[in-house]
Amino acid sequence: MRKGLLLTLFTAIFLIILAACSNTNNKVEEEEQEEVEKLDPELFVEAFLKGDYEQVYGQLSESFQKEVSVKELKTLGDDFHKDISTYVLQSEMPYGDDAVQYVWTDDTGTKGLIAVFDEENVVQGLQIMPLDIYPDTDKVYTKTKFNMPFEDTWFVFWGGTNPLVNYHYEYENQRYAYDFVKMEEQSTYEGDPMMNENYYAFGEKYIAPADGTVVKVENEIKDNEPVGKMNDKEPLGNYVIIDHGNDEFSYLAHFKYDSIEVKEGDKVKQGDLLGLVGNSGNSSEPHIHFHVADSSDPETSKSIRISFEQDEEIKQGDFVKK
Repeated sequence: MRKGLLLTLFTAIFLIILAACSNTNNKVEEEEQEEVEKLDPELFVEAFLKGDYEQVYGQLSESFQKEVSVKELKTLGDDFHKDISTYVLQSEMPYGDDAVQYVWTDDTGTKGLIAVFDEENVVQGLQIMPLDIYPDTDKVYTKTKFNMPFEDTWFVFWGGTNPLVNYHYEYENQRYAYDFVKMEEQSTYEGDPMMNENYYAFGEKYIAPADGTVVKVENEIKDNEPVGKMNDKEPLGNYVIIDHGNDEFSYLAHFKYDSIEVKEGDKVKQGDLLGLVGNSGNSSEPHIHFHVADSSDPETSKSIRISFEQDEEIKQGDFVKK
């Protein structure tokens, strides 16, 4: 979730493009490209869909152009765009200091595109890929109405119903999970990014999203430090699991070490303080992880899409408040 993770994402995007090109002729001679007018993201993706590859190629960064030719781009695009009639914007979010990441899918949700634009609309990263979707469970929401597990305004870093906007989506036990961070001026921290205390989320109140009974608690996992060092042996870190009835259990993870205020068996009301936001477990920076599942077993449970009191779709790139 840190800028470092975003840069890692760019590397993954770049390598996927190269891998997809591996079956084409990679010895194409360099072609002289005329300077083209830089389109805004909406017009860029339309040009890509229509097959205006000279325009698209001319908008790629110079380093990108050295690795991918117009011919390779056309081969990829022509094959990928079969049966696509339109792209639908799914999310828009900051990417480092001066770039923005856009995610689109086709109207069926089975193909996706990510592009990273810098402040001059030069494309620094591009990924196209088929998507696995789960329309049957996407339509099933919790019977319980949930509120946000925080106060004030937070940013949705991961959330939505495809793997491009929500990496949890590929995993049945947390498919409809959300990761929330606090963001100011396109950053989640101020000062040294290696220290938990410099993140806006660290130590913030973590509150109950609905009435229920606490059924499981872990409070003894140290916070990861330096930030970026992750604990995959105890992925939830410090956590609280609440039974809301109707076979619906909320999972709230990555609490600050020794900050949880509730114990197993406690009855809680929506808005009650559970503890403080931390960076324990499989966490790249201080944040809130929230999902609902059909049992209290994190390994065998199945995630359920959350019905929020706000009565609106919440997805990556949104700022949301309680």
